[in-house]
Amino acid sequence: MEKKQASYGKGPARMAPMEVSVEAGNGRESDWLDDDGRPRRSGTVWTASAHIITAVIGSGVLSLAWAIAQLGWAAGPAIMLLFAFVIYYTSTLLAQCYRSGDPENGKRNYTYMDAVRASLPGTKVKLCGVIQYANLVGVAIGYTIAASISMRAIRRADCFHYRHAKGQEDACRSSSNPYMIVFGVVQILFSQIPDFDQIWWLSIVAAVMSFTYSTIGLALGIVQTVANGGIKGSLTGLSVGPDVTSMQKVWRSLQAFGNIAFAYSYSIILIEIQDTVKSPPPSEAKVMKKATGISVVTTTVFYMLCGCMGYAAFGDEAPDNLLTGFGFYEPFWLLDVANAAIVVHLVGAYQVFCQPLFAFVEKWAAARWPDSAFIAKELRVGPFSLSLFRLTWRTAFVCLTTVVSMLLPFFGDVVGLLGALAFWPLTVYFPVEMYIVQRRVPRGSTRWVCLQMLSAACLVVSVAAAAGSIADVIGELKEYRPFSG
Repeated sequence: MEKKQASYGKGPARMAPMEVSVEAGNGRESDWLDDDGRPRRSGTVWTASAHIITAVIGSGVLSLAWAIAQLGWAAGPAIMLLFAFVIYYTSTLLAQCYRSGDPENGKRNYTYMDAVRASLPGTKVKLCGVIQYANLVGVAIGYTIAASISMRAIRRADCFHYRHAKGQEDACRSSSNPYMIVFGVVQILFSQIPDFDQIWWLSIVAAVMSFTYSTIGLALGIVQTVANGGIKGSLTGLSVGPDVTSMQKVWRSLQAFGNIAFAYSYSIILIEIQDTVKSPPPSEAKVMKKATGISVVTTTVFYMLCGCMGYAAFGDEAPDNLLTGFGFYEPFWLLDVANAAIVVHLVGAYQVFCQPLFAFVEKWAAARWPDSAFIAKELRVGPFSLSLFRLTWRTAFVCLTTVVSMLLPFFGDVVGLLGALAFWPLTVYFPVEMYIVQRRVPRGSTRWVCLQMLSAACLVVSVAAAAGSIADVIGELKEYRPFSG
């Protein structure tokens, strides 16, 4: 999470590399500057691995037990391993696009969009930008929903604990809307911070919180399985019966694909992470290949434990959010700690994902209206710098995502849809197309055909997963009243 902060802060607003001469007294400066004139990078395979693991392990892990419940013991873990392999392979392709041309001395691409721009025509660059920024908006909505559900879960856990003995559980129901508003107000405040250089501490705290709630979810799953006296679940997953039709089984299984994809995706920040790795030898691509391998293996083991233990504990009744779906009621204080950790993590994660969008819009507005005082003027408020345009537009953005979240408070469905929509284009299609151009893979060759087949297969998976999530959202909307929480 910390890396996301640093990289996005250097995204669209990066300045052109300064020119550095090694002649006439500048040799000393060249000792601490890289080949592009920027401060010498010091990242290693271990720091890159840490950044990836921190970025990947997030709230998506909480939906994995539900995903495996839809697929069963046979297909669930197998699909998770398949996604892990695809993520690893396409990430190694993307890593080779960090430098254009020569893998050790070619021009650096500092961001995902820079890499796309260096390899593909303008139409695809614009398409990538639309998909990337639309996905960031979707993530902001999903995180608002998840945070509000966790805040409501704290109240419900405490309420249930104290009212259970009196048989007053019904009194514990509440709306998520007030919590979404609270989360939105917090985000309005944090979004006024100009860039990530000033909120590095928030990213570190968020990273610690993600490991905290994931570990608690795993521990509770193990304890519940032991208390059950055995492992629940079946080879084929959710059973068709009075409560679940055959079509619902199909849609939910497809949605599970999207949930798993959402939990794994990190390609959108891979180039930024790679930009922290020290200069060759070995090449940054080789370092990232090792880091990706370590990270994917570590993440897969952790995901397998969390997802499988959640399914083992609850079987077909596994909730779409392990810590807020109230598979667990006790110990209530531990659930409070886990859900509070989720909220804190999502406060930081929301900013991490929204800052590149903020920077893009503000850079575009400055270029479009260079003489506008409203856009350019900065006001000093004590130690803080406040821009009227930033205050207005970022506040409007947070309000918009909050309102949309109140209209669609379905955590599992939104997670599945986000994963499905982002998986193929950002994780597979663009890395494959960039690699083909960068490495001049001959059209019609065996490698070219295999890469295109991989891309086509992943497109089918993404479309199917999106269809499953949309079908479930439609089903939820039939019984849902807007703003009812």
